[in-house]
Amino acid sequence: MSKQNRKSEPANFKVLANNRRARFNYEIGETFEAGIVLRGTEVKSLRSGKANIAESYASEENGELFLINSYISEYLQGNRNNHEPRRLRKLLLHKKQIIKLLNGVQRDGMTIIPLKIYFNEKGRAKLQLALGKGKKSHDKRETQKKRDWNRDKARLMRDRG
Repeated sequence: MSKQNRKSEPANFKVLANNRRARFNYEIGETFEAGIVLRGTEVKSLRSGKANIAESYASEENGELFLINSYISEYLQGNRNNHEPRRLRKLLLHKKQIIKLLNGVQRDGMTIIPLKIYFNEKGRAKLQLALGKGKKSHDKRETQKKRDWNRDKARLMRDRG
């Protein structure tokens, strides 16, 4: 595990939204922790756990990364200043991290995948990003076979005592 991966996995955090299909559809490479530029009603809605990043991805515009197609529901007690649920959200990363992500996308044909949104120990909303390469259908079947075998193996061991 590299230094970067250890830093992006804090010991105590509350996961708000998890992209479970990402590990099935992509081979996950290096992970990064990014801040998100949010409005006040978005933070309140996140605290109530109403977010979805299953179909979202990150893209570059003018040297900055943006989270596209992520869903944070409107805050019920919000007024006319409420946010749009599927607006573009700017990601906060160091310049070297942005360059590393963009090089992976341009050179290696990888995709920037959001894995989870969580609040860190300081109470700030963070997004865990990863560089991923799409799996072929035979790789997905192999992953499913391994998962099924591990489940059956655990069941057998539990039954034997």
